[in-house]
Amino acid sequence: MSLTGMSGSGRIRMFNDFLGPEIPVANAVAYGTTAGGCNYYLGDFKVTGSLHDTDSGVVSLGKASGYVQLTSSATADGDGCALGSEVCLSPALNGTLILEARVEMAALTARNVFVGFATANADEAKEPITATTLTLTKVVPAVGFLFDSQLTYGTYWFMPYILASDTTQTSTGIQSSQVAVAAESDVLRIEVDPDGGARWYINGKLEQTVAAGLAATPTTLQAALVGVWSTTTTVGSLDIDYIEVTANRDWTR
Repeated sequence: MSLTGMSGSGRIRMFNDFLGPEIPVANAVAYGTTAGGCNYYLGDFKVTGSLHDTDSGVVSLGKASGYVQLTSSATADGDGCALGSEVCLSPALNGTLILEARVEMAALTARNVFVGFATANADEAKEPITATTLTLTKVVPAVGFLFDSQLTYGTYWFMPYILASDTTQTSTGIQSSQVAVAAESDVLRIEVDPDGGARWYINGKLEQTVAAGLAATPTTLQAALVGVWSTTTTVGSLDIDYIEVTANRDWTR
């Protein structure tokens, strides 16, 4: 039984406006290793990805309102960097889950960007969804926003939702009406309901609604995740103004 009105701490909120903290590029120490690696955090969010690569990490940017820049790696396709939560958010018990981020790309080439919820966020986090031409392929079940320069019409934001029972999704049915523009910021907001339905907003406009049980499995734990990964052996970047994640506390005893 879920209990309501327990205290003033019934609402969960993760937020960072990125006014200074950073994990410098060129760590040169593997994440989570016994050789001296440590768990990196920027405020409420943990930093995951290919942090052992010397070109992957997070740095502050001198931009109005405060931004950080995530950089992927030139070492290999699929290497990257992400900010997120632990896999600890249940749509059924904590929903509605909401993630909102304001993001910007310096260029629209050689990168995979994901903003949303995924069922994994390992130390060396990989992109939840890969893409090429018209096909999105599941790495882990995920729901959110995808930008991938390898997609046909690859300058648009796409809105995938891939469950554990799915393998691929066709991009033509989940393409938003809005293109990403280099050096311009977009506000991306995904809402996942307790029943597994979801809504996608870009710059305040409702772009897509998916019915109960189709966007996420209600009882499967999710991680909030915002990241960028290489699609070639070229460094890709993602600038982030802020990330906000909100949910309800599960008061079940």
